[in-house]
Amino acid sequence: MKKISLLLFGLLVVNACKPQTNINYVSLSGSFDNNKDSILSVANNQGILKKIKIDAYGAFNDTFQLSSKKGEIYTIFTNPNNRAPIYLKNGYNITLKGDANSFMDSFIFSGKGAENSNFVIAQIQKSQSIGNPQKIINLEEKAFNDKINRLKFEYDSILNSYDNLDTVFYNTIKKQNNQLISYFKNAYKENAIIGKGKPSPEFNNYLDSSGDVKSLSDFKGKFVYIDVWATWCGPCIQQIPYLKALEQEYENKNIVFVSISTDESQRNGGSWEKAESKWRNFVQKKNMSGVQLWSGKDFSFQQAYKINAIPRFILIDPKGNIVDANAPRPSDSKLKELFTSLGI
Repeated sequence: MKKISLLLFGLLVVNACKPQTNINYVSLSGSFDNNKDSILSVANNQGILKKIKIDAYGAFNDTFQLSSKKGEIYTIFTNPNNRAPIYLKNGYNITLKGDANSFMDSFIFSGKGAENSNFVIAQIQKSQSIGNPQKIINLEEKAFNDKINRLKFEYDSILNSYDNLDTVFYNTIKKQNNQLISYFKNAYKENAIIGKGKPSPEFNNYLDSSGDVKSLSDFKGKFVYIDVWATWCGPCIQQIPYLKALEQEYENKNIVFVSISTDESQRNGGSWEKAESKWRNFVQKKNMSGVQLWSGKDFSFQQAYKINAIPRFILIDPKGNIVDANAPRPSDSKLKELFTSLGI
C-alpha cells in the first residue's frame, strides 16, 4: 500500500508541474566493449523491426515506435552468435552496457523500463543452471521434492527481487513459474510409470493384419520398436519409408518392429468395421512390413504411455522394460545411434 501511495503522490506532482504526455516510442542507447559490429538489430518473431547504427567506439543511440501497445520480449543482436532478449514497451527509455565478448551475460540495463530486461536475463541464467531436466526427474522422491522446493524458492526470489516490473509481465512470469513446477511434478509421476528401466505397460490381443492376434509378451527376448500411428496421420505416413528401410537393415538383428494403428470409429462414420477395413487396405496398399497391429477399441496401451499425439515411437528391451518411452523417429539418425549403443 505504501508503494502505491508513493506512486500516486509522484504522479500528482508530475501532473501539477506540466501536462501529461504519452510517449509512443522507445529510446534505446548504450555501448558495447570489444565491439566489432556496426549494426544492432531489434527483432521479434515477425522479423527485424529496427536497425541501429553502432559507432566506432561501440556506442549506439536511437528511438523507434513499436506497433504493440503491450510490453513484450524482443531480441537484439549484432551477429548470429551475439543475441539476447530485451523487454520493450513504448515509453521506455533504456540504456544498455555490455561486452560483445560476453554478449548476454555481461548486460546491465538502466533507465525507465530496464528492470524488466534485467529480470529476463537473470531468469534465463537461472534456467541454464538447471541443466538436464531429466536428471531432476530421475531423482529419488525425497531428493526430488527438495530440489523442486528449492527451485520454486529460487525462481520466486528472482521474480520478487525486481520492484518495478510491468504488472502484466509480472503476472505472466508468476504463472509460468507455477507451470514449471507443475511440469516437473507431473513429469516425475509419469516417469515413475513409464521412465527408463520401468516395466512397459502391456497390450494384449491386438489384431494382426494376418488375422491373428498379438500381445507385447509375445516378443519377450527381443528389443521391440513400436510405432503408434493412424492412416489419417500425415506425419505418420511420412515415416513409413524410413521405417521400412530400418526393418530391412535390421532384419537379422535381435529387434522386432511393431506398428500399432489407432484408427477408430469416430473418423469412419461411427463404424469400427470400417476403421478396421481402412487400416487393412492401407497396410496392403503401402505394402507395409514388420508386425502390423490394430488396437481396435482398446486404448489402454496408449493411455498408459500418455500418448496424445502421433506418431509416437517406443523402444522396449528384451526383458520387457522401457528403454525410451519417446524414442527417436525412424528418420532421425539418433535412432541408429541408440540401437548401436544397445548392441543391436
